[in-house]
Amino acid sequence: MKIQVNDQSMELADSCSAKELADKLNLRGPHEALAVEINGSLYDLQHSVKDGDKIKFISFDEPKGKEIFWHTSAHVLAQAILRLFPQAKPTVGPPLENGFYYDFANVTITEEDFPKIEEEVRKIIDENYHVKRHLFKDKQEAIARFKSNPYKVELIEGFEEGPITGYEQGEFFDLCRGPHLNNLGKIKAFKVLKTSGAYWKGDPNREMITRVYATSFPDRKLLKDYLHFLEEAKKRDHKILGPKLDLFSLKEEAPGIPFIHPKGMIIWNRLVDFLRYMLKKSDYIEIKTPLLCSQDLWKISGHWDHYRDNMYWLEVEKRGFALKPMSCPGCMLFYKTHSHSYRELPLRIAEIGHVHRFEASGALSGLMRVRGFHQDDAHIFMQPSDIKSEILGILGFTEEVYDTFGLSYRMELSTRPKDSIGSDEYWEVSTAGLKDALEEWGQPFRINEGDGAFYGPKIDIHIQDALGRSWQCGTVQLDMALPEKFGLEYMDKDGMLKRPVMLHRAVFGSIERFFGILIEHFVGRFPLWISPLPVRVITVADRHSEYAHHLMKEIKKAGFICDVDDSNESVNKKIRNAQLLQINYMLTVGDKEMENKTISLRTRDNVVHGEMSLEPFLKALHKEMENKSLESEFAHANNHSQ
Repeated sequence: MKIQVNDQSMELADSCSAKELADKLNLRGPHEALAVEINGSLYDLQHSVKDGDKIKFISFDEPKGKEIFWHTSAHVLAQAILRLFPQAKPTVGPPLENGFYYDFANVTITEEDFPKIEEEVRKIIDENYHVKRHLFKDKQEAIARFKSNPYKVELIEGFEEGPITGYEQGEFFDLCRGPHLNNLGKIKAFKVLKTSGAYWKGDPNREMITRVYATSFPDRKLLKDYLHFLEEAKKRDHKILGPKLDLFSLKEEAPGIPFIHPKGMIIWNRLVDFLRYMLKKSDYIEIKTPLLCSQDLWKISGHWDHYRDNMYWLEVEKRGFALKPMSCPGCMLFYKTHSHSYRELPLRIAEIGHVHRFEASGALSGLMRVRGFHQDDAHIFMQPSDIKSEILGILGFTEEVYDTFGLSYRMELSTRPKDSIGSDEYWEVSTAGLKDALEEWGQPFRINEGDGAFYGPKIDIHIQDALGRSWQCGTVQLDMALPEKFGLEYMDKDGMLKRPVMLHRAVFGSIERFFGILIEHFVGRFPLWISPLPVRVITVADRHSEYAHHLMKEIKKAGFICDVDDSNESVNKKIRNAQLLQINYMLTVGDKEMENKTISLRTRDNVVHGEMSLEPFLKALHKEMENKSLESEFAHANNHSQ
């Protein structure tokens, strides 16, 4: 029979399984041939290969491979926990971005249990079970198999029509759609990371269960590297750094809605000022729309039917209202305030909108996942012929913003979800428009099937921070549905009223979230142009205080934030305190500096630049500020550390 493997033709004498074919191709490494893609669908290696099949073996280096590897590892974790805690009831165990978790009812697990769980995992992996797939003939058979576990039964009862499968490894059998590793021997490194409480199905009205997080790898070095990455990430955690640097706080009285402190507001305002500079440069106009709008508006927009569970609703004078979860409907009403001509298009309308969305309390996380946030939203109204050029303009805008912060990025095209509005033709035209623009932009992108907004396809832009972590921030969404729903029109050159096409776009996404990302990306060591405290003058003794305050006034007059530390602490202690606050520049003044009308400069990385006049220092700061430099103007001078 003839098949294609990775686009290469190959002939086989007899039919065989994918595992046998992998062996023939010598794909035996722990990271190789974890599963197989046959004619575009994923299968276990037990699956048979047939004449004419197009075959691609999946490795750990691919996202699909990691997902399969970690899904199987979640089963190993559950098997180990059941051996140690037979009373536990396994519920679900999905893969995550860097590992997996498994939820258990009827058991309490603490960090003290981790070593014995890991030891049991090692035993199971050494037993090297072959993982076997089982297809149930119907729901009743599946329910009978899991009748002692009410959580599995509830899952099965909720399944729509389609095959129900389970997977067996040794004595362990779990409900799962797969695919899975062929054998457990490919798992070479395993680590239990943490445990927490979680609500069954994420519903706070349901029972609390125990969630155990873990990770695994086909190589011990990969695990070692990942654990090092976690340590680095812990040092950068914005939930610790933010309050420590007095940037923001979170309080029980307002769950999921952060308090931004004065130092945090300095950064916040610099971000907003930069955004407004970019908007002006790109010919946007800015508006502000109401936070609270009537239920009727959300019914027209489709949010009532498709987004209601994520919104905050209230009744005023027997009328239903909602806090806006996004600014789009308000912008539609603004557009309708005036008549429009084709000469005005493309019309770019921006809003830094304060929006609120319901997030379960267990999902809240610092500034990254909140209930109230500010979205740098914009809506661009255009003719169909403008679509590609406007998307390319947005991508250029976005790249300039991210480059300013030293953030690389990647893009995904997200297509039609199951719960959507609009015709098949609308979705085909919209998706093709976004895809054409991405192809012309010329950077790699991936297709994210079924993850578009309910009203249209979108480009999601994921930024990468200093640790290589990915954060979804920017988005570009093509929407022909809202202009239709709100009856938006413009007068074309032929005198006919026509419907505009609309693009939604955001670059920061959520200013709160972007702020949190920057805290972690820079580890609190903000570049000068967004630094909450760039300069501190430090006195050697009390007699230098008057000169220090004179310097502070001159620095402030030059437009920079500055303070003085003339406390009774030692100079070394004052310098250490300034470094802990990540102050960019420390100016020490003693007898010599006071006599010479100079400063002694030290940067926060503890590099001493020595004595200099104030004027060249301020000149360098102005240059660093104007260029929005990521590095100090003094970084490449001939210095010595102390």
